[in-house]
Amino acid sequence: MPKIEGRVINVSSEKDLQKALDEARPGDEVALKPGAEFRGSFVLPRKGNAGGNESGWIIVTSAQAQLNPERGVRISPASASRFPRLVSTNAEPALRAAPGAGYYRIIGLELTVAPSVKINYGIVRLGEGSELSADDLPHHITVDRCYIHGLPTSNIRRGIALNCAASAVIDSWISDCHEAGADSQAICCWNGPGPFEISGNYLEAAGENVMFGGADPSIPMLVPSDITFTRNYCRKPPSWRVLSGSSESKWSVKNLFELKNAERVLIENNVFDNNWVDAQTGYAILFKSVNQDGKAPWSKTGNVIFRANIVRHVSSAINIQGSDPDNKSGRTALILIQNNLLQDIDSNHWGGEGAFIKISGAADVHVDHNTALGTGSILIAYGDPNQRFVFTNNVVSNNTYGIKGDSVSSGTATLDKFFPGSTVSGNLIIGGSPSSYPSGNCFAPRLLDRDGAVRAATPDGCPNKYPGCQLDEAAVLAAARTADVETPH
Repeated sequence: MPKIEGRVINVSSEKDLQKALDEARPGDEVALKPGAEFRGSFVLPRKGNAGGNESGWIIVTSAQAQLNPERGVRISPASASRFPRLVSTNAEPALRAAPGAGYYRIIGLELTVAPSVKINYGIVRLGEGSELSADDLPHHITVDRCYIHGLPTSNIRRGIALNCAASAVIDSWISDCHEAGADSQAICCWNGPGPFEISGNYLEAAGENVMFGGADPSIPMLVPSDITFTRNYCRKPPSWRVLSGSSESKWSVKNLFELKNAERVLIENNVFDNNWVDAQTGYAILFKSVNQDGKAPWSKTGNVIFRANIVRHVSSAINIQGSDPDNKSGRTALILIQNNLLQDIDSNHWGGEGAFIKISGAADVHVDHNTALGTGSILIAYGDPNQRFVFTNNVVSNNTYGIKGDSVSSGTATLDKFFPGSTVSGNLIIGGSPSSYPSGNCFAPRLLDRDGAVRAATPDGCPNKYPGCQLDEAAVLAAARTADVETPH
């Protein structure tokens, strides 16, 4: 908790909350009564403070908050039982930031909607998403150890709209973000420049759990940038899945993480759980360059590191699209996919293609030291060739087609057409044939354990003694703290 240099303004009723926010000055704390409910749509005003040090921030938190003072400890619904509750009674946010508002820390609050609300377009709105100038954006706002959630039967478009600058969401729990017939997200940004830190959170949504892009930025040349995404647990509850023939209502499900317009992104030590074919084709992780509405041709995704993550229980794993097929855009480039463990990529259980990577027209994609055991292809290639592609030291399942491109044979023929000048070496390809691939790879028969999962030991003579991911699986699971939510399969 930052040191309080100014006043502590105690608030016990909703009629006093907005007054306290309006009156608070840099260095003050607005302290809400524990367990109290504040109904309405409250606004963080612009103060004009320069900030830049601890005394320049306004803290909005719980009086006598029982919070762990150390970073890195995520709250849960149980630990938030005595938090003050900000409750929206309509489609408007429970909390939003005024244009230009900055230097706020929101610590230890519950933010949600009333049971009467049938649709809400964003529980927390940090930026309207339509600002035309960076000077009008909220900035320097930290959401820390907050419980932000919809209700099981309500349409909730998103938990946090992060259209701001220099902001963070840390150690929080965002859940029940879902909508029928439209995209929904736990966190979404399309008109904020960054930098952003999103770390240590539980993030649950039906559409895209997290997305950058998805609408054209109103600020010219804006690309959300300098994004750190670490130690998060992105999950879709399997109970949301509606199987064919069911008459139950359902939410529109797409993917777990998507970049459509973003650069300089680190995605590390996260767990991504449960994704199936529904409103999209079932790929869990998407890296694309998309000029969504045709008014932002500068949109691009690049300089992305996807490292030391676990992706599991999904239809297909990673989809990389080089450019927007409908509107002029930049090109997806400089993507490193390294040291990840991808398990239960299963088209039989989750639908779809069961593939490790689907790719078209990207540049400088390096895939190294991953273990990806699925039921479909290693690579699916289509459209434009991929330049300077590197695929090394991975453990993968060949299955029927292995590396396969449109209208061409698997293996070397696909590499020649869709990956000219590529490097493919040091891989352990389970079930593949040496005659179908470049030299320098090793092969093992397809083996199944008692549960039908693919397994294989590294054979003698493999050119790389230790192919596949090198991550400490237990450490990643502990970092993302997946044990606090059961994930049935």
